[in-house]
Amino acid sequence: MAQAKKSFPQQKSELHARNLHRSRYDFPQLIQSCPELAAFVRPNQYNDLSINFSDPQAVKMLNKALLKHFYDIQYWDIPQDYLCPPIPGRADYIHYLADLLGDNNNGQIPTGRTVQVLDIGVGANCIYPIIGHRSYGWKFVGSDIHAASVKSAQFIVEANPNLRKGIQIRLQKTPSNIFKGVIKPSDRFDLTLCNPPFHASQDEANATATQKLRKLGKPVDRTKVVLNFGGQKNELWCDGGEERFVCQMVHESTQFAEQCLWFTTLVSKKTTLPMLLKTLRNSGAVDVKTIKMTQGQKESRFVAWTFLDSKQQQAWKNARWTSA
Repeated sequence: MAQAKKSFPQQKSELHARNLHRSRYDFPQLIQSCPELAAFVRPNQYNDLSINFSDPQAVKMLNKALLKHFYDIQYWDIPQDYLCPPIPGRADYIHYLADLLGDNNNGQIPTGRTVQVLDIGVGANCIYPIIGHRSYGWKFVGSDIHAASVKSAQFIVEANPNLRKGIQIRLQKTPSNIFKGVIKPSDRFDLTLCNPPFHASQDEANATATQKLRKLGKPVDRTKVVLNFGGQKNELWCDGGEERFVCQMVHESTQFAEQCLWFTTLVSKKTTLPMLLKTLRNSGAVDVKTIKMTQGQKESRFVAWTFLDSKQQQAWKNARWTSA
C-alpha cells in the first residue's frame, strides 16, 4: 500500500483531508522523481514554477510524475488523444468513497483486497483503480466499451508489479449496457464508481473545451479544441448526455441489487440531479446520498445509492470486512 510522502507547502484545504495532492505542486521534488518533467516546467507570470496546462504533453508528463512520486507507479502512459485526467480531483472521489464505506463500519475505513470495487469506464488511463488500490489496498475491476482503452489500462497494470494482483480489466462487449455483461454472477462489489460522459454531443464538448482554453488565455482553434484536452467520443459525450446515462445506470443497478453494497456516480451538472433522484425514488433504492466535493473554484458531487436495508448492510459488513 502506498505511503504518504512529505506534504508540499501551501495546503489546498478544499480537497479531502486524506488527499495527497492538497498542496501546491512542488516541481523540484516531482522532477527528482520523474526527470522527464523538467523539459515542461517554466516560471509562469508570477515567477512560480509551472507547466502549460493547455499542452496535453505537459499535462500527461505531470500525471506521470504525480503517479510515480505519490503512488510508486513506475510506468504510466496513454495513447495520443485519450483523456488525461486531473489526478487531485480523481483522488478526492476515491477518498470520499472510503468515507462512505467507513460509515458502514463504525467510522473505520475497510482496507485490503477484501474490498471489491467496480470502475465503470476505466479509460485508457486507469486512474481510479491505481489511486484506490495504492491508497487503500482495494481490489478493482475496471470496465470499458473501447478495446483500445482496455488494452492500454491492461498494459499499465501488467507493467507495474504493485498493481497486478489488485486490478482486473474487462471489456464491455455491448456498448449500450453498463453493468450487464460486466458483473458476473459470482461478483460482489462493495462499491461501483463512474465518471460518466457528461456531454450530449460533440458540439457541446467543443464548447466546453473552448471555454477552458479562453480561461487559460490561450488562442482557440475550433478544429482542435477537443484534441487539445484529450478524450475520445465515449469518454466525453454520449447520446442523451449525462442525464440519460446515469438514469440508465440506475435502471440496470436494480438487476444487481444484492451484488453491490453502494452504487455511485459522479454528477457533473446540477440540472441532472432532479431526474436522477426521481429515478432513484422510483427504483426502490433504500438509501440515497448526494455527497459534495470541492476542487478550487469548482464544486462537484457524486450520488450513492443502495438497495440493502440497515440489517442487510450490517450482514454485508460482517461477512466481508471482519478480516479487512
